[in-house]
Amino acid sequence: MKKINKLSLTMLLSAGLILGACSATDTSDETSESAAADTVTYTTVDGEEIAVPANPERVVVLSSYAGDLINFDINIVGVDAWSAGNPNFSEGLSGVAVVSNADVEKILELEPDLIIGLDNIENADQLSEIAPTVLFTYGELSYLDQIVEIGKVVNKEEEAVAWVEEFQTEAQAVGEEIKAAIGEDATVTVAENFEKQMYIFGDNWARGTEILYQEMGLNMPETVKENALDAGYYAISEEVLGDYIGDYLILSLAATDPETSFLDAEWFQNIPAVQNNQVFVADAETFYFNDSLSLDYQLDFFEESFLAE
Repeated sequence: MKKINKLSLTMLLSAGLILGACSATDTSDETSESAAADTVTYTTVDGEEIAVPANPERVVVLSSYAGDLINFDINIVGVDAWSAGNPNFSEGLSGVAVVSNADVEKILELEPDLIIGLDNIENADQLSEIAPTVLFTYGELSYLDQIVEIGKVVNKEEEAVAWVEEFQTEAQAVGEEIKAAIGEDATVTVAENFEKQMYIFGDNWARGTEILYQEMGLNMPETVKENALDAGYYAISEEVLGDYIGDYLILSLAATDPETSFLDAEWFQNIPAVQNNQVFVADAETFYFNDSLSLDYQLDFFEESFLAE
């Protein structure tokens, strides 16, 4: 066997180191490219850029938007109690942990890759250390723009836009049928009872208001318009409800609030809409929201209620 001299050995070692370095660099580049491909940049309405998963697999949603994520087939691992109480979400949230923004450790254990919520929550800084966190201001965007924005966050913008277009077409068509059935000048009031306190609503505070007033163009009584349109809602005592009721009343009642004795009270029974059997009672837990899944449900409710044979 021939002996390898020192020069040859040095050259071989140098070549090995160079090849090794190239190999390490290539691997590092591939890893970096892979990581970049796994995220997309979401730009908030304020211009902030947030790197979010291109295909989120474990999302914690802390308020308002669970229905959109269910509708877009996004896996939810943690949800707020408010959403968890919605019967329409029960299938989509089966087995999902109920959490709040205060449950930082519990959320950490869920290993989310994305967190979505409202910007009025506490511990936002701690949550953003767990996973990319996107927070919205309620009402800052129109209700349909908000749905598209949620679609952008989870990389489902095209689906969200398509849903919005289809929903508007259907809601407006149903609205024309309803106006033909009840009259162009008929007025509709949306109210909700909770713990002996009555609330009336404007045109942008969920409870189906966006559908009735914005998409269908149904009329709001002047008393409601004066007090609830700008603020979104207005609290009144039960006994004066009749002053705010139009020709039709959409009344939301919560199953968790057993106090419904007012329904038998003389003042309630004397309201013309009640006497004319033009009161449609909705399950409040399904009407609290204005996400895409809830809007589909509410639209069906209005179509069946107003156009019942």
